[in-house]
Amino acid sequence: MTIRAQVRGVGHYLPERVVPNSWFEERIETSDDWIKSRSGIERRHFAGEGETTSKMAAKAAERALAMAGLEADDIDAIVVATSTADLTFPSAATMVQAELGMTRGFAFDVQAVCAGFVFALANANALIVSGQAKRALVIGAETFSRIIDMEDRATCVLFGDGAGAVLLEAATGDGTNADRGILSTDLNSDGRHRDILYVDGGVSTQSTGHLRMQGKEVFRHAVEKLASTAHTALGKLGLGGDDVDWIVPHQANYRIIKATAQKLGVEMERVVVTVQDHGNTSAASIPLALSVGVERGQIKPGDLCVTEAIGGGLAWGSVVLRW
Repeated sequence: MTIRAQVRGVGHYLPERVVPNSWFEERIETSDDWIKSRSGIERRHFAGEGETTSKMAAKAAERALAMAGLEADDIDAIVVATSTADLTFPSAATMVQAELGMTRGFAFDVQAVCAGFVFALANANALIVSGQAKRALVIGAETFSRIIDMEDRATCVLFGDGAGAVLLEAATGDGTNADRGILSTDLNSDGRHRDILYVDGGVSTQSTGHLRMQGKEVFRHAVEKLASTAHTALGKLGLGGDDVDWIVPHQANYRIIKATAQKLGVEMERVVVTVQDHGNTSAASIPLALSVGVERGQIKPGDLCVTEAIGGGLAWGSVVLRW
């Protein structure tokens, strides 16, 4: 028998404030058509006053717990993927732990920008497979609206805020591709490409900074690396695009999503797309899309799903799981 990290519950949270493309038309030189044609984004959510990354993460986690029929103290570990934690320290994860009333186990953050949730999912899987944890909450949460330069029209229209959570639980499988749960992972990074996507500030430079991006370079790397990592993760299982029920990609840009699906030989009807409603929510985008995909009735038990993401670093990776 093989230990698998199976999904027991999902949940998401979005701030009440919805920001349509028209909001930007009033402030910078852009248009709804320009934004939609280049990104597919129509609207996004911005966090309100007092609405922090950890609070949104906790709300998403509560919904995942409710779906699973579990309480906070049934959880052994919380892993939060974020680049926009409330404080320099402690971690957002420990703040979520306190918010949920969880008095046991452990919690920590993972920072791999937009690829953060994939990295967090792979780490949580390792904790469960090794026996370190039986149940783990894996959360992606971001308040990117607070690091956006609202005068930079190339980036400010792309990002939004939100949180998504997945609750994993150890279960036994036969060690085959038919098992439910996480079946394979693939993680990568290359620090040489730091300057194409970064924030120009931080603690040791004593500044907050804003997000900076070379859009054309990010696009070029994204399509190539996302398709490659998905092929690698599927290849470990002897599978290919024809075996995939759903791609649940990082929701950065509709053109990237479409081009990656084409490289994998998967039609768009088998891709969960939420970018039009949420924008790029960085580490929150995949768990948000998973939760919405379940809510819509798209993702069903037994479906083979591939998640893939790329973010600043550059860092990229993928996870193959059977729902």
